[in-house]
Amino acid sequence: MITTIVSFVIVLGILVFIHEFGHYWIARRNGIVVEEFGMGYPPRLVKLFTYDGTDFTINMIPFGGFARMKGEDAADMSPGAFNAASRGGRAATLLAGPVMNALFAIVLFAASSMAGFPASAAYPQISADASKELLAKYQLEPGDILQKVNGEPLLVSAFADLDQRWFDDNEEAKTITVSRQGELIDLTWNADQRIGDLLDAVEYTPVLITKITGVAEATSESGASPPAAVAGLQVGDIFYSVNDEIVTTDNLLNEIISRERGNDVTLTILRDDQWMTVDIRPRTVEETPPGQGSLGVVIGPITQLAKLGFLDSLRDGVANTFQYFGLVLQLPYMALTGQLAPGEAQLTGPVGIAQMIGSAASATIETRIWFPILQLSAILSAALAITNLLPLPALDGGRLLFILIETVRGRRISPEREGMVHMVGFVLLLGLIAIITVRDISSTRQGIDWLQILGQ
Repeated sequence: MITTIVSFVIVLGILVFIHEFGHYWIARRNGIVVEEFGMGYPPRLVKLFTYDGTDFTINMIPFGGFARMKGEDAADMSPGAFNAASRGGRAATLLAGPVMNALFAIVLFAASSMAGFPASAAYPQISADASKELLAKYQLEPGDILQKVNGEPLLVSAFADLDQRWFDDNEEAKTITVSRQGELIDLTWNADQRIGDLLDAVEYTPVLITKITGVAEATSESGASPPAAVAGLQVGDIFYSVNDEIVTTDNLLNEIISRERGNDVTLTILRDDQWMTVDIRPRTVEETPPGQGSLGVVIGPITQLAKLGFLDSLRDGVANTFQYFGLVLQLPYMALTGQLAPGEAQLTGPVGIAQMIGSAASATIETRIWFPILQLSAILSAALAITNLLPLPALDGGRLLFILIETVRGRRISPEREGMVHMVGFVLLLGLIAIITVRDISSTRQGIDWLQILGQ
């Protein structure tokens, strides 16, 4: 509980500070007087200091912040008032908050990539066409699967677009564990026999890329146990093949199983370093209960922490931020067309956000991996940017809409009327937040399993 409260106040405080500082900075550059820069909402607790005419304050309600500009919601047209500024100055001031949050999201996404992120990984299987003469130097044979080095998983990138390996390939002798025709064999390599040199010299296929993270139970509707439970599949089992089809990034497990619905198949799996075969019949679409797959398992990728360099991380940060923007903008359409269930598109209030931040902070503390809290903070910063640009009263986007109307009409809407619209919008927004908060408190929301994402 303490972790949730403290992490919520810190993360939200930083995101709001970044947003409001954008408004403050650009307002001052456009000659607009900022009367108060407040963290939290009134009533005021303490005034920290006054700088260049602006009171910097801490307020009682710790869910937001504000940069209160002179005459922002009134007909004040005196020098230094928000409404007295040029159209471009007002628009730039309103845009500055969301833009700062978008830039901060890019920084946080990039930081999570540089600090270490869970990337899809796999075990390399030497091609059946590999040179036997080359492999003889390493005591290997075509078709061998490299599984461990000195007892640790020997993982490579599952996708070609992330050319990075995470094993420690030092200059010392090492023990390599390989799987050969269903048996595990330990090989001793000399210091000059490097794994990287081998993988650079031969063709290999990333295999063993999908594992079971959950097995479904019988539903009350059917009363029958799902195929996975009947067949004895367990959490942690790693899929190698279905019949004779090897599961790879080009031949995914879901795709193979979908083609085999209603047919008896043989799965080859790896369980605790032991190879096993399991006979199972994937359910047809009609036989599958809602919320379950044809096998009745939850699957996930094999992951390993990877790191990107500065430039790659920065590109990744930009791509992730704009990808999130696109997703948020698509949500209404997806909900209206039935592509997204109503329960999957619910709004989240301060309580729900606090729970998410607390979960990410706890995962970071437990694993000492910064990815959960950095990734979630980046998502929240991007969300703050895009939602504030929505054309709704009281939000930055709503105020920008009035400036757009002013531009089209050639004259302004009365500041008193605009101020009244924003005041009503603000009250309605507070009411919506209250309703969402009550729902968050009374409902049980499925959180993000950061430990599973991290492969812990």
